[in-house]
Amino acid sequence: MANTTTPAAVPDPRAVKRAAWAGLIGTALEQYDFVIYGTASALIFSELFFPNVSASVGILASFSTYAVGFAARPLGGLFFSRYGDRLGRKWVLVATLLLMGGSTLAIGLLPTYGQVGLLAPILLLICRMGQGFGAGAEQSGAASLLTETAAKGRRGRLSSLVMTGAALGTAMGAVAWILAQRLSDDALMTWGWRLVFGSSLVVTVAAMVIRRKLHESPVFQELKEKRERPSSPVKEVLTTGRKPMLLVLFMNWGISTQSYTYQVFMASYLVTTVGVDKKFVPEVLLLGAICGGIAAIAFGTLSDRFGRRPVYTTILSALVLLPVPTFVALNSGSKVAITVAIVIGFILACQGAVGVQMSFFPELFGSRYRYAGVTLGREFSSVIGGGVAPLICTALVTAFSGSWIPVAVYMMLITAVSLIATRMAPETLDRDLSLPTDATDPGAARARQEQALPGGRLEKVGD
Repeated sequence: MANTTTPAAVPDPRAVKRAAWAGLIGTALEQYDFVIYGTASALIFSELFFPNVSASVGILASFSTYAVGFAARPLGGLFFSRYGDRLGRKWVLVATLLLMGGSTLAIGLLPTYGQVGLLAPILLLICRMGQGFGAGAEQSGAASLLTETAAKGRRGRLSSLVMTGAALGTAMGAVAWILAQRLSDDALMTWGWRLVFGSSLVVTVAAMVIRRKLHESPVFQELKEKRERPSSPVKEVLTTGRKPMLLVLFMNWGISTQSYTYQVFMASYLVTTVGVDKKFVPEVLLLGAICGGIAAIAFGTLSDRFGRRPVYTTILSALVLLPVPTFVALNSGSKVAITVAIVIGFILACQGAVGVQMSFFPELFGSRYRYAGVTLGREFSSVIGGGVAPLICTALVTAFSGSWIPVAVYMMLITAVSLIATRMAPETLDRDLSLPTDATDPGAARARQEQALPGGRLEKVGD
């Protein structure tokens, strides 16, 4: 085999820019929807939709509807990933956007328990399922599109913009609640909370305008031209791509658990257990989101320089140790200590680690079922991770008489599983994304060694 280098095609700067904006603003909408719902679950939904139970049971019921949204995510992932690898990334990203935005707007129009009784929480459950079904293919689709569009050496930084979008969504959600809490209690509980959910319409329209001008990724265009698109990408993942899918599932489990523990459970914990002012919670979430958005780009850029696995391993190692000092800081009651703890959680778990995932996970899969593989791995792990984390944490605190130690142990053990899975994964930096084989294939590992050049860079070698 002749050692000739095939130059990579130079991406169209306009296509890259559109893909970046489409991924950023779409994920911003997804995270905005989830944050305003999670904050409402922690602060007011127990009174609006579950008023005839104790405060602790009401919060558990609110978090149960929150968990249902995560249970619907793999179902949405199964449905949309079939079309993401057959019809294209753009089609799915438009469809998921409309479903998420429409479901969030519908929540703002729902009657409360005091108006229609038991029908109110049932309708809330249905809308929450719609949110989750749409979100099931959103981040994975945006990550696949950006990773396939970006040039080698810049995939980590560009794909991390998806999580900058998530940070933006968290920040917007925090600002929405900060403004809503300036209202009187009566105004907030009657129409103020509805305005928060109705505001998602603005983000939905803005994202739709951008996504209409979106181009498909060069990798998908090549598959389309060669007529190599799979007829059943989900089936191919389950038969051929099980190993990278399971790696993604376990690598994301601990991150998802810690991410939504920081974003959702700790908001409730600070109010009900520590006793901080409700108005303080959105403010600290806002600061955490801003710092997390910056961290996503920083860690994504570092992964372009030092590799996906070393950077991801470092973050996970820190997160295994983080829960104990976090809860010590929270229970100190000091606003400074609480703010530092939450901000560090956002930097590492909520945005930093996931910023690396946005390039790491797509690079693990071959071109034929990349969208489906990333979606199934991430969304099934989100159910057993972030979806049930606030519910499990609340139940543990209740069962152990307010002790935070079982929650910290729960967070640490699951994150340790993700750390072990990461050490089992291959390095994927600058991998050729047009290859149909997965990065976990033994042949792929040998090819990387043969194609390695001085300086650590990899380039595609032709015959």
